[in-house]
Amino acid sequence: MNNRVRTDIEDNGLARVTLTRAKAHNGVDQAMMDGLIEAAGSLAAQRTVRAVIVSGEGPSFCAGIDVKAFFGKGMNLDLAKLYARLYSPVRNKFQQVSMVWRDVPCPVIAAIHGNCFGAGMQLALGADFRIARPDAKLSVMEAKWGLIPDMGGAALLRELIGADKARLLAYTGRVVSGDEAAAMGLVTETAEQPVAAAEALAEEIANRSPDAVAAGKFLLNEAWHDSESGALAAERRRQRQLMGHANQRIAIKRNTSDAEATYKPRKIAK
Repeated sequence: MNNRVRTDIEDNGLARVTLTRAKAHNGVDQAMMDGLIEAAGSLAAQRTVRAVIVSGEGPSFCAGIDVKAFFGKGMNLDLAKLYARLYSPVRNKFQQVSMVWRDVPCPVIAAIHGNCFGAGMQLALGADFRIARPDAKLSVMEAKWGLIPDMGGAALLRELIGADKARLLAYTGRVVSGDEAAAMGLVTETAEQPVAAAEALAEEIANRSPDAVAAGKFLLNEAWHDSESGALAAERRRQRQLMGHANQRIAIKRNTSDAEATYKPRKIAK
């Protein structure tokens, strides 16, 4: 049981992942990193989960790395171990916090309010969708601390905004409102009640075949920056996973008759 992150799964297949360090504006420490990675890994293995909403308790979604916890005592042993992982040729723990949500075979929706800074911004970038309050405050804030966005930010920002906007955010650490973030494509949309809007989106997607949603997510993940031939090959491969299977037949039946056939989630390989 992680005391930084709570996961609840409802009967309708909606999973809620909630950051619970409200008094610290959900500042990220090692325990929260572990909790987020564990939550995503657990949800990725559950076929009945149809959507995930990530949100934060208290006044903020996530105000970023807890600087005192990581840097308050200089280069402590834990920080030294994490620093050593920067030499690893694979994802380190910091990067997993955001990237692991791309392995969850259903839509992940970040519902953002209050502050969404640094690590919190990159966590949100790892989701499929970001719904923010218009007055939320968002920032790629690492420049303030003499760092770069190193929790998947470079890989994820390029899918959403132009290089000049990404440079502006990374170089300055500028804070933008939810409305400004939506205008530049950093968030999907704004809503006064982000969690309610996320629930409505999750319900809309839940009406589609879970196989098609999972395959579509993995297709776009792998094809977005591939070559044209690579993207087309990925399309063919993913379509073979769907065509003729039970849920594709159910989708046809549901949309050509009054039948209320129920989808039967199955594992779609990443």
